[in-house]
Amino acid sequence: MRRPAKGQGSAEGRGGPAAPHVPVLLGPVLEALDLTRAGLSVDGTFGAGGYTRALLAAQLQERVVAIDRDPNAITGGQGLVAEAGGRLRLVPGRFGDLDAILRDLGEVGADRVVLDIGVSSMQLDQADRGFSFRQDGPLDMRMERAGESAADLVNGAEEADLADILFHYGEERRARAVARAIIERRRRGPIETTADLADLVAGVVRADPASGIHPATRTFQGLRIAVNDELGELVRALHAAERALRPGGRLAVVTFHSLEDRIVKQFFSARSGRAVQASRHVPSVERPVPKSFEPVIKGPILPSEAEMAANPRARSAKLRAGERTDAPVPEPLAAIEMLASLPASATRGGPRR
Repeated sequence: MRRPAKGQGSAEGRGGPAAPHVPVLLGPVLEALDLTRAGLSVDGTFGAGGYTRALLAAQLQERVVAIDRDPNAITGGQGLVAEAGGRLRLVPGRFGDLDAILRDLGEVGADRVVLDIGVSSMQLDQADRGFSFRQDGPLDMRMERAGESAADLVNGAEEADLADILFHYGEERRARAVARAIIERRRRGPIETTADLADLVAGVVRADPASGIHPATRTFQGLRIAVNDELGELVRALHAAERALRPGGRLAVVTFHSLEDRIVKQFFSARSGRAVQASRHVPSVERPVPKSFEPVIKGPILPSEAEMAANPRARSAKLRAGERTDAPVPEPLAAIEMLASLPASATRGGPRR
């Protein structure tokens, strides 16, 4: 397995069609989860059911609780619920609440938790969801189809707030220029579709022919993360899994970009006894006591060349995993929560790029 080359990203990022949904790093995920004993598994990001189906197919009477915040995924998964013969419960909700969801179902703990972070290929394929600029559609991006949409944010936020979101969540170096262009465009009327926004950004951000990544990719990423509070939800899910797992239980997390991976890496580092640093501007946090996870693998597992060729979505994927110890649940990690938030300097009116 090798690290993806710089500039490689998802099919969406390169402007091509999204690949059919295939569970990424499926073999390594199942190995990391240790299916040598029966128990209860939680698939916190059901999607099209790839991981759930593999867990149910294991050579033991595995029970699965699957969670998804997207109502389309819940509807689409009912056939698998019927096939599972009572071994699968598919629940609408957020994976950040997975421990509370288990309690509501009468479960006292879990033996495995798997999280596949980010937007699914099904969401990208549906123009009316507004996640993608491959097809024109309403500027929506809401996973739960409720609450503030990307259009609400783009047309209502202050220029400084937009710049912060695009720079910190989208990692867009020209965030301030894009935000300024959005404000100028809003004076002529609202920005309502994905094509409207993508065309506007393409007029500000220079295309990089070497990578093939569309100029609007980072802007769309930043808005999507903000609309769905994706990084905050990831932090809550890691802590929820820590509370829910029994001693010896496994947590496996697949991420698709650096912001997600940084949070997961720092979480496992801190919980396995190493110092964690939210950023170069924040001092390292002292080693937490007690140690609640032991590492299952050293560093991230990356997709093979064959998997990346067969499934372009896998190109930027990383898998990290840990095993729950019998230590009491520590306090939530403030440094990890900081990684999911816009820097305090931004809200105080500090410099923005």
